[in-house]
Amino acid sequence: MKTYGLRDIIGPVMVGPSSSHTAGALAIATMARRLCAAPPAHASFTLYGSFAHTGRGHGTDKALVAGLLGLDADDLAIRDSFALAEKAGLAVEMTFDTSTEPEHPNTVDIAVTDAAGGILTMRGVSVGGGAAVITRVNGVEVNITGEHTSVVVHQRDVRGVLAHISSCLARCGVNIATASLYRTAKHDDAYTVMETDDAVDEIARGIILEHPAVYDVHVIAPSFADGDGDPVCVPLDAADAFERWNYEDGAGLLETCAAEGCTIAEVFYRREQALRTLQGVTAEVGPYLTRALAVMRAAATGPIEQPVASTGGLIGGEAQKLARACADGAALLDPLAARAAAYALAVLETNASMGRIVATPTAGSAGVLPAVLLSLQDLRGFTDEQLMEGLLTAGAVGYVIARNASVSGAEGGCQAEVGSAAAMAAAAAVAMAGGTPAQALAAGANVMMSLLGLVCDPVGGLVEVPCQKRNATAASIALVSAQIALSGVQNLISFDEAVAVMDEVGRGLPFELRESALGGIAAAPSACAWCNACC
Repeated sequence: MKTYGLRDIIGPVMVGPSSSHTAGALAIATMARRLCAAPPAHASFTLYGSFAHTGRGHGTDKALVAGLLGLDADDLAIRDSFALAEKAGLAVEMTFDTSTEPEHPNTVDIAVTDAAGGILTMRGVSVGGGAAVITRVNGVEVNITGEHTSVVVHQRDVRGVLAHISSCLARCGVNIATASLYRTAKHDDAYTVMETDDAVDEIARGIILEHPAVYDVHVIAPSFADGDGDPVCVPLDAADAFERWNYEDGAGLLETCAAEGCTIAEVFYRREQALRTLQGVTAEVGPYLTRALAVMRAAATGPIEQPVASTGGLIGGEAQKLARACADGAALLDPLAARAAAYALAVLETNASMGRIVATPTAGSAGVLPAVLLSLQDLRGFTDEQLMEGLLTAGAVGYVIARNASVSGAEGGCQAEVGSAAAMAAAAAVAMAGGTPAQALAAGANVMMSLLGLVCDPVGGLVEVPCQKRNATAASIALVSAQIALSGVQNLISFDEAVAVMDEVGRGLPFELRESALGGIAAAPSACAWCNACC
């Protein structure tokens, strides 16, 4: 099971419009680039499932090309990746296979010929929140997450190769976390995939290549190392420190808070610091929180001052209209709810124009948490430090949902995206207002019960309609749920039970209601007419 960290839940910082379909697709292609021996010269992509049905609207095609070019998830140049590929001499073919049913709804096959004539075929899946897994390389079933430094060795399946690889890494001071051998047949092609706690340099790679049965060695750096400096050696007590602060569910989180005398934010902060130490990352948490908050603020305020048109053409200017209507005294809402709604609309405008946002926990739900935090700051006077406490609390709650259910619309419907985001925001609001950890989780449970069963049905496969307005209404639901919890109203259903039910309901939703753009609002006559007119 993936070990989720802060930036898996409050992040990544990325270009919109979809964390799973844009940032996740880019992550897959980035790993493909790292598996190539030379810069890619020709690439063909075959998209399946939700990727195939909504790939153009979500910018999946642009993100895949951007990943092969080496662009980062928050690089605005992703918008122009096809033009950049042509300039770089990278030929691209894109196929949208809507008839084949893949095991995972966000699946892509990539075939790359690099500048040296090498050929790579690879299958990757986007598992939500910008994370990705490589499941097949050159016809061999593998499992490469990119969570650790991964050493991928292409070899002939003969005796002694695995021992050679292990001894080479040991001689270079590299500790092996996991090791797996994948092969097509006995004494045929095989791949050894080792995840390591430490960085693997060219010296280690060269020593491994000295064995006559080793064809090639590729090193995939972990995504969390980007911008955090080079990975360092892991202290011997790192695992024990992480275990102290780690938890698996809401009940475990409350137990840790009680045992350590800490708030939810403090527990998650110390868990994140311990996780970074365990992963060999030197960067502190604080600077990332500062950056995330700055990106959120820009995404929430920019379109109110200067509206931006979405790439699909369905939204643009809504945030400014609402803000002006409320400022003119025409508001039915109280000022806090009105401000939150305007901010949420604005973030989705930024996202839909392929602007820079923070996925919380996904891009399609990125407006809810900033809307709640920033409106509380504006009208209740909370400081940036208190907002960062809110971010950490939200991260702690989102981690429980991601670990025990899903935050992907393609897997669990919109309840898994906007529902999770609103639960995170409600818990954050409670914590910022001085509520107890139990009240914070109660607020999260209130939200999940209120939004249970919400389907994911983007018109035209775009993260625009009804996504934008759902973010705005979910922000109000988060505030109401937080107030109910702060008032001491008890819940019959626990947070963990609400998460489990949400997961069960999500798995029961038909494919048409899980980000396929084939059902729900996406299938309404007006939506179909718009799509037909645009095709």
